[in-house]
Amino acid sequence: MRVTIKATKIKLTPEIKEFVEKEINSLEKFAEKIFGEKYEEGFFGKLKPKVEARVEIKGKERGFYYAECNLIFPKKIIRAEALKKDLKSAIYEIKSELEREIKEYKGKFFARMKRGARKLKRELKVAEGAKIKEGKRVLQEGI
Repeated sequence: MRVTIKATKIKLTPEIKEFVEKEINSLEKFAEKIFGEKYEEGFFGKLKPKVEARVEIKGKERGFYYAECNLIFPKKIIRAEALKKDLKSAIYEIKSELEREIKEYKGKFFARMKRGARKLKRELKVAEGAKIKEGKRVLQEGI
């Protein structure tokens, strides 16, 4: 997962950057369960990651830190934001919110796939006359 961090009114220290990357990258395991591979296939090989994270952190404004994160999935954007007095607690809140939303998206994604499979199964269902009956080796259609 590619993580892009933008900081406003706050100095982005290596400690903050490392902490944010570690917390956001821990969400990658949920995305792998949905999409499998980490990168999309392109004409010249593996080009861009299937999931991108854009994190924006704004410094103290009236004593609060504002943090927001956008996770960009194929055909879906998941967004979370938090306003806390402590920067780390804001990042933790964002992580838990994104985790909840990813699990919800995963449920809907697999439900849609199962619904399509059920529909296909109904369409391919074999007619009663074409089935092999118990004890008979010849189909009723006369083959």
